[in-house]
Amino acid sequence: MNFKEENKFLIVKDYSVSKETFALLYNKEYDLLKTHPFPDLSVLPKYYESEDYISHTDGKRTFFEKIYHFVKKRAIKNKVKLINSYHKNKGALLDVGCGTGDFLVEAQNQGWKATGYEPNESAKKLTNSKNVSTIDNLVSLSANSFDVITLWHVLEHVPNLEEYIKNLKKLLKPSGTLIVAVPNYKSYDAIYYKRHWAAYDVPRHLWHFSKKSIKRLFSDVDMNLTCVLPMWFDSFYVSMLSEKHKTGKINFIKAIFIGLRSNCVGLFKKEFSSHIYVLKNNK
Repeated sequence: MNFKEENKFLIVKDYSVSKETFALLYNKEYDLLKTHPFPDLSVLPKYYESEDYISHTDGKRTFFEKIYHFVKKRAIKNKVKLINSYHKNKGALLDVGCGTGDFLVEAQNQGWKATGYEPNESAKKLTNSKNVSTIDNLVSLSANSFDVITLWHVLEHVPNLEEYIKNLKKLLKPSGTLIVAVPNYKSYDAIYYKRHWAAYDVPRHLWHFSKKSIKRLFSDVDMNLTCVLPMWFDSFYVSMLSEKHKTGKINFIKAIFIGLRSNCVGLFKKEFSSHIYVLKNNK
């Protein structure tokens, strides 16, 4: 994929850690944005060194974190319900970027042989304390190993995108299901907040997807996009963080209004704050 510096889509800021600015470069063929400059792998971990990186903790220090974990519980049940709908005979599940492991716990409780992969050591320790299986890398896994592979807000963090997608396909059984959830930069809340949109989250988010991006990237490895589903809560969560980026404080009322409006617009335009993509191998 070719990304030229003159094809700048937007200039955005890392509000969470470094306060550095980055450009988003646009590739028309894939309708895909790429963070520029692209961080070197050796320095990338430093951008995750924040107590506010909520997906890597079980913390409930603030009212905001308590709301997050309350909604997270319900969302996890819905995620397992989704994978159950595609595979009545529960088999082997791999959750890539499993965070603190709560999704794995629920899947395991419902009969799945669940395995997680999490590169962040502190999050991985929390996962291991919950009696679920984890692995240290994806490279050593055998081909055709999993009935379901899930990536909940992970693909946007992956440096070697095309290589990573090829490996996911290799690990999936021919009849398996790949489920990918990512933010959508064409949503109403993204358009409204522009450079303050929290889901750009540079440089931790290296890539920024549309529905066309996902369809095209996975068709390159002969996988078919079978279903696109909205993540209803994401518009509210992202709007709360975006309000903080924009004004310096969380405005719950404004964020709820923008989040609700984004979901309403999404019903008509089919562009939500985040999407869940269900992908299958072409037969």
